[in-house]
Amino acid sequence: MHYRRIFLSILSLAYICTAYAIGRPDFNIVADSITHSPLANASVFDRNGKFLGTSSPAGTITCTSAGDYPITIRYMGFCEKHVPFQTADTIFLQENISQLPEVVIESRHKNMLHILAYTREYSTLSTYTDTVTLFREKMIDFMLPDDNKTRFKGWNIPRILNSRSYYHFTNAHGLDSVSDRWNNHFTWSDWIGIPPQADIPRDLVISETGTASRSGKYSPAEMWDKTYAGIAIDIDVLNDTTCHRWVPGISPFFKKDDIDFDQFWIRFNYLNTSGSQLNPSDLTGYSFNIETRGRGLGMVKFNRHDESIFVTTYTEVYILDREYISEKEARKWAKRPSNAYIDIYESPDAPELQTNIKQLIARVETIDHNKIRLTIEPDKRLAGRVNIRRNFGQAALHRIKGIFGIDKILGRRKQNRQWKDFRKKQVEKNHRSNPSCENDSIGI
Repeated sequence: MHYRRIFLSILSLAYICTAYAIGRPDFNIVADSITHSPLANASVFDRNGKFLGTSSPAGTITCTSAGDYPITIRYMGFCEKHVPFQTADTIFLQENISQLPEVVIESRHKNMLHILAYTREYSTLSTYTDTVTLFREKMIDFMLPDDNKTRFKGWNIPRILNSRSYYHFTNAHGLDSVSDRWNNHFTWSDWIGIPPQADIPRDLVISETGTASRSGKYSPAEMWDKTYAGIAIDIDVLNDTTCHRWVPGISPFFKKDDIDFDQFWIRFNYLNTSGSQLNPSDLTGYSFNIETRGRGLGMVKFNRHDESIFVTTYTEVYILDREYISEKEARKWAKRPSNAYIDIYESPDAPELQTNIKQLIARVETIDHNKIRLTIEPDKRLAGRVNIRRNFGQAALHRIKGIFGIDKILGRRKQNRQWKDFRKKQVEKNHRSNPSCENDSIGI
């Protein structure tokens, strides 16, 4: 039953011995402080709070260099750890058991599960010359029917109740600016929601603790770990198509030809699990890491139409409250206006924000939007249409063109022609500023 832990522990020791044998003890291993078993896919952040990658299945960290330290290690369900310098010492993480009140169904009429959660998102969009980093806090909720008899189906992808965004823009020419808004939506956090019910492996149902895994194409696709507190599942979503069932909201993106998923790991934490199934009411939180190429809406707003686009999203979701309500109450929640104010409540399980994130928040909060608007010269083309005086014949011809849609066709052709000219000029400008991207560019 514990074969996986034993195998990974032996594999980690082999890595350490090999490193010392060749004189390169230059990596860390992340492990559980109690069981000493390696922790796969622990998230690694550098000294500036930038997401670097995850630990290997054997718990080793190979995505760092000496200049990245001190680094921060995060693993959902464990307390985060700061590592001041690069050594070969094992990094032991201490388990952090979430405590949520038990959910009780008071009557058979309360058959809708309402879940309130706090989210932290760390995303990066980059081309060969430009980078946008985003830290975002959100309050989200979910509405899940407890049975199939309810006509109101609710929603299982996150609905945003409130959010605060902090952008940092940099480029090869020394640009360093911040903002709390940007029109280009490039992150993945809004597509990952509550997973459906799932059967617990039989070996874990009949035992109080243990591990189990489901093999994928080349490596384990699902790794289950049961303790006295609950169950944690690490899922390699890209391993095989059966793993897509855990993330139904994002599954349609796998079929798009213009988006390549390079990595997709997700971890779910459940508390006080009983029986043979995992239920949404037992979920205490989840985290995921997604790395893609091609997302970014063609970078229309970023003026990079000829460069490869890389997006990394790391998100932590902490469940704050769960409550069974009636279908009538659920429908009232569904009609809640988008501008209805709800404060952002930080989860007690969330770690303290890193120094660089605090500095980014402080910079953004000092922005004077009124002053910025006053310094922008208005675009006269947006002030209104110029009245064109037409004689009787011109007016009649204009009306005929409108009736038969000729004006619309000519306007669309003009718009397409202007767009092609703009794109051509922008591509030439990008190549002049960065000739190295010419061979690696992709058509958008």
